[in-house]
Amino acid sequence: MPKIKTNRGAAKRFFKVTATGKIKREKANAGHLFTCKTRDRKRNLRSAGFVSCRDRQNIRKLIPYK
Repeated sequence: MPKIKTNRGAAKRFFKVTATGKIKREKANAGHLFTCKTRDRKRNLRSAGFVSCRDRQNIRKLIPYK
């Protein structure tokens, strides 16, 4: 049986799988245009988020070895 190729775009976006199977990700809208965003919103964007449980199965197929 051949190895499954990792989707490189997904590997860069989802950087860790926890022991319970949750997939960690960075939050969107944290790249630029910070002058119009509030201090609380910018602080919230710094912390990592998790992928929703509906999308988890599809993403696990894209990153099988992480």
